[in-house]
Amino acid sequence: MQQIIVDISISPEEWLKLYQGIATDVHTTARDGRSVRFPARILSRFFLNDGVRGSFRILFDDAGKFTSIERL
Repeated sequence: MQQIIVDISISPEEWLKLYQGIATDVHTTARDGRSVRFPARILSRFFLNDGVRGSFRILFDDAGKFTSIERL
């Protein structure tokens, strides 16, 4: 099992674009410097009135397939 840690700040307006399907992926840089892209839908349970903000640990298998996410 592999993991990355990302710091995310998505405004409600940006989230609306993701929610509507205008954009489907989140592109960011992990704390270790890796560029990462993942489906925005994995963040949906973390959406609040001010958008999605915080640090998250994303776990994925050896094939690079998403397994889980947790807020740190």
